[in-house]
Amino acid sequence: MKHFLLFYRYHSDYITKREAFRVEHLKLARAASAEGNLLLGGALVDPVDTGVLLFSAQTADVVHRFALADPYVINGLVESWQVREWHTVAGQNAAFPMD
Repeated sequence: MKHFLLFYRYHSDYITKREAFRVEHLKLARAASAEGNLLLGGALVDPVDTGVLLFSAQTADVVHRFALADPYVINGLVESWQVREWHTVAGQNAAFPMD
């Protein structure tokens, strides 16, 4: 499995508007986690302007589908998003461990 990072750039009013969509967003995240695709996710702080989600999948399509289904994206709380493959080489779960 490969690793992918999903970066969200939040809209300036993200904090005030997220509550209306948070339950559905977390439901989607929990489902992706239960499937083994979403490993970690959360917002960066000070300032809360970016979200980062770590996925494990064969292809980036899994991550793209997640973003396109995310209520935060659908409802404009995310200004832009980007998927990047992360070539992990260190750590217990590295995709390409270096011996």
